[in-house]
Amino acid sequence: MGNSVLRLTLVSHAVTAAQRGARFESDEPVISPVAVRYPGIADAVLIAPELRARQTAEGLGLTGSTTQAIADIDYGDWRGSTMDELPEPDVLAWLTDTSFAPPGGESVDDLFSRVTGWMDRVASDPARVCAVTHPAVIRAAVVRTLDAPRLSFWRVDIPPLTSTTVQCRAGRWTLRSVAEKIS
Repeated sequence: MGNSVLRLTLVSHAVTAAQRGARFESDEPVISPVAVRYPGIADAVLIAPELRARQTAEGLGLTGSTTQAIADIDYGDWRGSTMDELPEPDVLAWLTDTSFAPPGGESVDDLFSRVTGWMDRVASDPARVCAVTHPAVIRAAVVRTLDAPRLSFWRVDIPPLTSTTVQCRAGRWTLRSVAEKIS
């Protein structure tokens, strides 16, 4: 890989009703159309398969390939629920044990494995990549980039319609920017 650098810009989808209502996401549309153009340059665009990511990419004027590896964390039976509607011991386990998974869903550890594998694959090709995805995926990428403990996942705030950029040179990831507003 030598001096070759991969620049990976992760764009968080636009706001949804679930985010506004503090509910676990399901495959739903964004609340209002995105009315800005992506300000960066990308050699490749990757888009999570969910409707909200596809709509955000379209609104930003981005076309690319859909990639399951950057799909949102699977909340299983919790989709559409608020934390107040769930059993308190389950919510506590979700927030303190990265191996805990909602019924029929995916754990934070599972998400980390998926995102880490994907980051390793995209790092093999030095380029400028833009990925339109979800806050959970971006949080996992930031924590992985910093080699921080997985419980740090809950301490990274990724608002809607922001970009986070990481770089990889010679197999080493560095954080360039976090949650910059796209305008």
